[in-house]
Amino acid sequence: MKLFSITLNRWMALIAMSCIGMLAFGLYLQHVVGLNPCPMCIVQRYALIGVTLIALLGSRLRKPGAMSVFGVLLALMAGFGAFVAARQSWLQWYPPEIVTCGRDFYGMVENFPINRAIPMIFKGSGDCTKVDWTFLGGSIANWSFLAFVGFALMGLLIAVQAWRSR
Repeated sequence: MKLFSITLNRWMALIAMSCIGMLAFGLYLQHVVGLNPCPMCIVQRYALIGVTLIALLGSRLRKPGAMSVFGVLLALMAGFGAFVAARQSWLQWYPPEIVTCGRDFYGMVENFPINRAIPMIFKGSGDCTKVDWTFLGGSIANWSFLAFVGFALMGLLIAVQAWRSR
């Protein structure tokens, strides 16, 4: 089971290491630079943790069938992260006319039932529209979207390659 002469297990390990690096960079931006994450940033972190865990488990698999399942799971989790990052990018490019700072992520989850908290998170708060950091013209949400799309595509490639080698 190889993809570009690298085993699928190593691809999963590389994805996991990339995610760990991204999480570490996010913590650096939060604790050293002083940028506080908005609710959508926190949801993206959870999606990144999910991709990391799936990739770590997938890196230990030996059976092609199980590897293809984990590739699809990785693609789905990364697709969710890409959706959240795309929504945040949209809010940054086209902020609502009335920007109010809403509750933080944990305040929403603790004070509202989940069926009300989830739409509030994706609606975004005033913090979700603010661009505090850029690199080569892209915000954190823009770069996060590209990373999640890359992880999703790699997950699909891994799933297809593992399925073919069954």
